[in-house]
Amino acid sequence: MKVSMSLPIFGQTPAAPAPYGMPWLRLAFRPFYLGAALLAALIVPLWVAMFLGAITLAPTPPPLLWHAHEMLFGFAVAVIVGFLMTAGKTWTGLATPRGPALGLLILLWLSARVTSLVAPYAVFAVLDLALLPIVGLIFLRLLVRSRNWRNVPLALILLLLSLVNLTFHLSANGMINLAPMRSLYAGLGFIVMIECVMAGRVVPFFTATALSIKIEPVVWLERSVLATTAIGLVLWVADWHSGLAAAALALASVLNLSRQLRWHTLATLSRPIVWILHFSYLWLSLGLALLAMAQLGWVAASLGVHALAVGATGGLIIGMMTRTSRGHTGRVLTVDTLETVAYLLVMLAAVLRVLLPLVMPSWYSYALMSSASAWSAAFLIFMWRYTPWLVAARGDGKDG
Repeated sequence: MKVSMSLPIFGQTPAAPAPYGMPWLRLAFRPFYLGAALLAALIVPLWVAMFLGAITLAPTPPPLLWHAHEMLFGFAVAVIVGFLMTAGKTWTGLATPRGPALGLLILLWLSARVTSLVAPYAVFAVLDLALLPIVGLIFLRLLVRSRNWRNVPLALILLLLSLVNLTFHLSANGMINLAPMRSLYAGLGFIVMIECVMAGRVVPFFTATALSIKIEPVVWLERSVLATTAIGLVLWVADWHSGLAAAALALASVLNLSRQLRWHTLATLSRPIVWILHFSYLWLSLGLALLAMAQLGWVAASLGVHALAVGATGGLIIGMMTRTSRGHTGRVLTVDTLETVAYLLVMLAAVLRVLLPLVMPSWYSYALMSSASAWSAAFLIFMWRYTPWLVAARGDGKDG
């Protein structure tokens, strides 16, 4: 009697299903990380050139709004989507979009980026508004099906970001009586809250693993950090009471710093893939402090905004992009000199954009140009190193 060769031999584990489809469309981090890195490398120097009058270009929204919107809803959202749709598979054990479905999502994202420069506003708005609700509902469905209630707030933030984006487009077209920049501030606020939640989970975990130590969370501190950060950001976005907003933001800054003091930051200095997350999180505390000072008229609000957007968001993004890309392509979780240079360039971009104008206001134009150059170089390095890995199958033969 013949025995089917498809049956496992007694005592052995059945082989995992063979990978299928184009490698770069197997998990969302692959196309979305590449798209985000390309966008980051191109549009910041482009914006600085427009701002300084070196080139004449009229994007679909006014230039300042275009710059801020594309950094949030183009760059940051692409990384968030890539990360959550990849992590969602791990967290729930359920399949996330791949192949043609994932291709359509990245095409939708790319179409919005292109039309932001060349198309009528209505075309840009429709394309730009479509992605987040689709991804948010897909992610929420995965979490509900798997009863993964812990991560449901992240899905809700995606859906709330969709509403914020809608208010931006309505206000930018004068359809509602709201300053468009307020919507963009709200978008930044939601992204900062995602960073607070995720960094509170992954930074101490990665640190403890790297240093072979234990870092136990202090429940009251964790809850206080999230609550005060949310309250401070809401008051700032609403522009309701400057004194109260300053107090809440200052308290949030102190609590975030107190939280981080428990994470053994200095002990990670020999491990770039970990210290980039720590130093990026320091920018979050600094950004909240600068926003508090801005509420009192001591500094320009843009310094706090860029501390959060360049230092915290940019740093956490390049740190997580490198780590998750290495992990999900089957590579060791250490980085080499080139990747470390990319980390340093993002941190330098934040220093040049935030601290140099603070101490030398007359050097503002030079600060913008040098910061944009450092930022762009960092993400070009990411593309140089990671594109061959992200478009190719895993070397260990696994799917993903």
